[in-house]
Amino acid sequence: MIKGAKSKRSPKSAQFQPLSYVDLIYNHKPNRNLHILSKVNFREFWSRILDDLRTITLSMAILDLTEKTLSDEDPHPKLFSVLKGVLRALNEKKADPNLLFWFYECSLLTHLGFQPNLDIREFPGLTLPNPNGGPNSGVILSSLLAEDIANLPKEKVTPRDRTIISDYLWSLLRYHFDNLAKIKSMDVARKILAE
Repeated sequence: MIKGAKSKRSPKSAQFQPLSYVDLIYNHKPNRNLHILSKVNFREFWSRILDDLRTITLSMAILDLTEKTLSDEDPHPKLFSVLKGVLRALNEKKADPNLLFWFYECSLLTHLGFQPNLDIREFPGLTLPNPNGGPNSGVILSSLLAEDIANLPKEKVTPRDRTIISDYLWSLLRYHFDNLAKIKSMDVARKILAE
């Protein structure tokens, strides 16, 4: 609970905008669901993401995916480092936003114990799209799974590649995490990824 954060006059309100990386100190009481915030300070703010509809939509979908797939109080420091790296890269416009989004989806699956294996397409109740169904989709996915954000794939992403990669990763995410169908930001993100 953040006292005064909704007030327009409060200096705290700016710190709690989406895409702010902040340190929080709060009084944790194990028997309560609400905790009182005592201190906050900025670490980073990725303001240039807000200049572009595509990057803000993909960034918000990344945050929604993270929130829906992680359990409360279950830290994943390596995944958090990947999240910060992806948001920094989106902010600095260092790479194609689609590639960064797919990179994060691959990292999320990997860090939560569901690393994609491009050779396995059959799961109980699910047949995945062929990851090699596009001209470069298999090579792009292999490169993304290497988890090296500094060396994202250089291959041209064709419309067919976009469809294959997006459908492949989304199918895997929905298979492993039940509550993802309700993420509205993903509907918008998937439309953007298809462009």
